[in-house]
Amino acid sequence: MGGALAGRTIAVTRPTAQAGVLCRAIEEAGGEAFRFPLLEIVPVTDPAVFAPVAARLDMFDLAFFASPNAVEYGLAGLRQIRPWPPGLRVAAVGQGSARALDAHGFAEVLAPTEGFDSETVLSLPEFAPDAVRGRAVLIVRGDAGRELLGETLAARGARVEHLSCYHRRCPEADPVPLLKLVAHGRLDALVVTSSEGADHLARIVGDKGLACLSPVPVFVSHPRIAARCHLYGLEQTIASGTGDDALLRALIAFFG
Repeated sequence: MGGALAGRTIAVTRPTAQAGVLCRAIEEAGGEAFRFPLLEIVPVTDPAVFAPVAARLDMFDLAFFASPNAVEYGLAGLRQIRPWPPGLRVAAVGQGSARALDAHGFAEVLAPTEGFDSETVLSLPEFAPDAVRGRAVLIVRGDAGRELLGETLAARGARVEHLSCYHRRCPEADPVPLLKLVAHGRLDALVVTSSEGADHLARIVGDKGLACLSPVPVFVSHPRIAARCHLYGLEQTIASGTGDDALLRALIAFFG
C-alpha cells in the first residue's frame, strides 16, 4: 500500500484516543492525516456511579459493551470495586469492542463477525426472544447511546439495565485550520465514523463551512452515518464498512 495516498490529505475525525491507528496507516500509505476530532470522550471516574452495579454483577446473565470506550472505562470502574464474576458472559457491538475485551482477558466474547450496530447484534441467535426472555442484561455504554438495543431486548422479555461510564461531548474545536485546507484545495477527504460526529461537524463549521466542505468526499463506516451527512449537504459519501482497515482500503481504492 506504500505511496497509494501520496499527496493526499485526509481529515480523521475520530476521538483523539482512537485516531492513532488510522492516522498512522494513512501516513504509511504516503498520505497526510489531519486530526480533527469531532467527539470528546470524558470517562466517569466517580466510584459511586459503579458501586450499585458492581454490587449486583452476579445477578446479570450477560454484560454487553457498546464500544471500545465502554470496555476501557466500564471495566476499569467496575473492577476497581470487585473482580469480574467468572460466570458473567460478555458481549460486544462489533469486532473492535471484542478485541478490546480480549485484551482484558476475556477469551469468549459474543459479537457479530460482520457489522457493528444494534441491528446486527439483535439478529444474533443469542439475542432472539427465546434466548433473552427472563435474562438480566447489563448494557455498558456512553451517556448518549442509541436506545434501540435496550428497548428491543426489554420488548423481548429481558430485564435491562444501563451503566453509563463515559460522556460524549462536542469538542471546542477551531474550524479555521480545516476550512483553510478546503479553501486552498488541500483537503482530499474527510473520515466521519459516527452520526454524532456529523452533527458536531455541522455545529463547529456552521452553514458556510458545510457549503465549503460539500465537494469533499466523506468516508463513513455505516449507511446511517452517510444519511446524516446527506442531511448537512455532504452528498459525496463513500461507505467503507467497519473498522480502520476497511476505511483505509476504501481510501486507497478511491484515490488509487
